[in-house]
Parts: sequence; C-alpha cells; structure tokens
Amino acid sequence: MTDVIHLAATGGRTGCTSYSWWMPKRSDTTRTRLSRESIVASAIDLADAEGLEAVTIRRLAQQHGVTPMAMYWHFNDKDSLLDGLAEHLIAGVELPEPGDGAAWDVQLRLILERFLEAIRPHPAIAALAMRQILAAESGLQMAERVLGLLRQAGFSAVKAAEVGTFLMCAVITLVASDPSPFPRADDEPGQAVRDKRARLEALSPERYPNVIASAPALVTCREQDGYFGLNLDLLVQGVRGISRD
Repeated sequence: MTDVIHLAATGGRTGCTSYSWWMPKRSDTTRTRLSRESIVASAIDLADAEGLEAVTIRRLAQQHGVTPMAMYWHFNDKDSLLDGLAEHLIAGVELPEPGDGAAWDVQLRLILERFLEAIRPHPAIAALAMRQILAAESGLQMAERVLGLLRQAGFSAVKAAEVGTFLMCAVITLVASDPSPFPRADDEPGQAVRDKRARLEALSPERYPNVIASAPALVTCREQDGYFGLNLDLLVQGVRGISRD
C-alpha cells in the first residue's frame, strides 16, 4: 500500500525514473542528420580521402555517432550502399540539351565530357558508376542519348550497344587511372620521381630512344585538363573512324 501511495505521489515514477542508463544516447541532431543522403555524402568523402576499401558500414556508423544497425534502416548491406554511391555519381551528370543541330560526334563528345566532369572528382569510386548506368533514371537517360547518337552515326543497335559500353568504360577507366597523384611538371619533383626519371634516361639510347626522349612526360603530368581532353578526342575520333566502315 505504501508503494502505491508513493507511486501516486511521484506521478508513477520510481527512484529509477527511466531505463535510459542502458540505452545509447543519441541527440536529436544525430537523428536529423542521419539520412540516406548524409550517409552517401560521408561515404564519398571517406572514399576520396582513404580509398573505397575504407568505406564500411561500421566506419560510417562511427562517423555519424550511431550503431551499425541504424545504418541498415537506409541500406540493406554494403552492396546497396555502393549502389547508392554509384547512383549519386550518375545523378551528377548534367546532360546537354538535345537537338541543338550539332553533328552527332560533337554531341557525343559533350556528353562524354559531362560524364567525365561528374566522376572525375571521385576517382576512388568512379568504377562504381557502371553499376547504375542502366539502373538509375539519370543513367538510362544518358544511355539513351549515347545510343541514339551512335545509331545516327550509322551503327546498328547491336554495334551501338557495344561501342556505347566501351565509351562509358573508357571514360571511367580514364578517371580511375587519373594521373593527378603524380607531380605536375611545374611542381618540385620528389626523390622517387627523380629516381624514376633518372632510371629511364639512363636506358640504352640505341634500344629505347623514344622512352628517353619522353622520360620527363612519363613521370609527371604536365596538364591534366589537356590530358583528359586529348583522351576524349581519341575516343570520339575513333568512333568517327569506324562509323565510316
């Protein structure tokens, strides 16, 4: 009876007012910021800084101050998380307006350039983009535009698919093998770069005259925009060449 009177007097609260002592505390701010978008943004930042292998459910949960189980409300597993990263990359492609009267190869190069611009800041996850090109709406739109231009160039539906797939893979590979980790020509070269250049220049001039002549460019990246532009030109001109066959 005394216990009943005590409960009534305290509004039903006992000396142990709640069981929060064994529950992890999470602020309203944490609950607000934990979303699919925020997780994807954190995962991309982590991949940019440390590589894709650093992106794990547990690591992201730690960054957001939640348990790993909280992450599974937004992604079923790591594979679905990677799909989310790929979808984010593809969604960032700003396709040019169609039907501006430009030749098919000019339009094709511009689409490839826009694709390159979207994934270039994230070389560590660039390869993931292929997962969503035919799954995400934005990826399907890009695929439709590319295939349409290739059909306009004279390719059959099958050949257009083969060439289009190659072009997408080539742009992704171009970014994944981004030369930016290597010093620019106007940077002070590190000892490893100097050693590599010296080794190339010490080769036999009779056997490797062209390697020796190109040694400075082989160990440094002179101008990245020019490098990427040159490779896009190679891709499009190659497509233009075989379209005449």
